[in-house]
Amino acid sequence: MNYFRLLTTTLITSALCTQTVFAADKINVVASFSILGDLVQQVGGEHVSVSTLVGPNGDAHVYQPTPQDTIRLTKSQLFVVNGLGFEGWMERLVSASHYKGKVITASQSIKPQTFTDTDDNKAAPHTAQDPHAWHSIPNAVQYVHNIADGLSQIDPEHKVEYQANAGNYIQRLEQLDKSLLQEFAAIPADKRKMITSHDAFGYLSARYQITTIAPQGMSTESEASASDVAKIIKQIRKEKIKALFVENISDPRLMQQISKETGVNPGKELFSDALSDKSGPASTYLDMMHYNTTQILSALKQ
Repeated sequence: MNYFRLLTTTLITSALCTQTVFAADKINVVASFSILGDLVQQVGGEHVSVSTLVGPNGDAHVYQPTPQDTIRLTKSQLFVVNGLGFEGWMERLVSASHYKGKVITASQSIKPQTFTDTDDNKAAPHTAQDPHAWHSIPNAVQYVHNIADGLSQIDPEHKVEYQANAGNYIQRLEQLDKSLLQEFAAIPADKRKMITSHDAFGYLSARYQITTIAPQGMSTESEASASDVAKIIKQIRKEKIKALFVENISDPRLMQQISKETGVNPGKELFSDALSDKSGPASTYLDMMHYNTTQILSALKQ
């Protein structure tokens, strides 16, 4: 008998079994989109295996779940969603997959901003919620608390670590927010104006007292009317607005038209509803907030 071969086979088998045990110990989490996926990873650390339905540079507004998504959700123990109407497809997916795991709404306990919306020219105006709450860092802190509590409930053995990870991450968030409050406050209020593709930055604008104008509404599915675009072009010229941005999930043609009509060159693209891929400048939530605000500050200071 070849004892060396037997020993080698035994060691390999043992290692594979150990890896399987370690993998089984991880909590399988599905996040609805990339920004939430990063927040879950920051809190869960080595104890979670996170996948996202709408990945980097993806648009959750127009997303259509696939059969593979149904399978992934069925195998997960925790489903983390934004809420506030952001994932219009979420309830259909949960129902179709017969999902029995825990669902965490990351925006729970956050007071949403509201806006007046119309579905088309014939529809009566109605009040709706702005779902983009993560663009306010204090709201992101609440997201982190909710995620940590959800992980602690399904995995109480590692509760101390989840809460510690959350606490350390929140410190970094609050440090960035404090710095940004000072930087934006240093710009005169009448200069804090910007144009973005769709209206995703309401919470950021409220936090740092920026006037934001968007030709599209809250969803990238909405279309800007010709009269709305004409009004924005007139306002840009009158108020000499220099901050014009296209987002990573938006069709750039509309903003290119506005740029051509006003002579204002768009800044670098902002990341609104999705992170960049790993090679990009916004592959984590903190990177995204730092990158976006750096671009906005630079444009406002022109």
